[in-house]
Amino acid sequence: MSIIWSDQAGLRLNAGEKSLEYAAWGPEPSAAPTLVLLHEGLGSVAQWRDFPQQLVDATGFGVLVYSRAGYGASDRVELPRPLDYMTREATGVLKEVLDTAGIEQAVLLGHSDGATIATIYAGSVSDMRIRALILMAPHFFTEAMGIAAIKAAGDAYNNGDLKQKLSKHHADVDVAFQGWYGAWTDPAFKSWNVADAIDHLRIPVLAIQGREDPYGTLAQIQEIESRIYSPIETAILDNCGHAPHRDQSHATLDAIREFCARLDRMEREIVKIA
Repeated sequence: MSIIWSDQAGLRLNAGEKSLEYAAWGPEPSAAPTLVLLHEGLGSVAQWRDFPQQLVDATGFGVLVYSRAGYGASDRVELPRPLDYMTREATGVLKEVLDTAGIEQAVLLGHSDGATIATIYAGSVSDMRIRALILMAPHFFTEAMGIAAIKAAGDAYNNGDLKQKLSKHHADVDVAFQGWYGAWTDPAFKSWNVADAIDHLRIPVLAIQGREDPYGTLAQIQEIESRIYSPIETAILDNCGHAPHRDQSHATLDAIREFCARLDRMEREIVKIA
């Protein structure tokens, strides 16, 4: 392993020709599988709050978190972001992060943009280390209500207190916000669709979705269920918006704990048969 496995502040790793902030909790990759957390479109290491430690306590797995370029304390990016920025992140950066961190067995746990990146990676990159996916509020295509919610976020950023709130978590808050907002509100982005990545998944998936998510409907989950060939479990949560791990933390952790336990049992049985 070529990084320090610690949750101390200020740790960096290099991937995609950028210096990225990261933190790690729980067992090192040589001792247990690793949950690799991929944040939302306005997320960062700090914004996961105490969720990484909760995951360690719930699953016994290690947890690796990093801020993608343009977010948190990671190197900035040039704007505008390309409209295929999630695909570029999946195919051009994530493998290098996993390699640099010495990951041996991983479950990719993505939220929003991060869930999309996880799906694209598992569906397009040959990497036998990836045991499963956990997708919270994923999106594979645009929906009118989601675009409307993003435009409302733009108004809150320009005329409300959203910029001030986000500035606590991002070294360059304008790059973080405008990179995300500019891509999603570009007229050409209306036709964006990466659902074909689902067709190539061959590992178990847990999909978690809030019924009151303003950015995406259950159509996103139905897209997974209708296309996937591998085992799929879903957790559809009431009274839950776009962030299941914050809005319904107990239910989300319970679903993840049970999924990871079943994954371990299934793989032990496979080893016995072999």
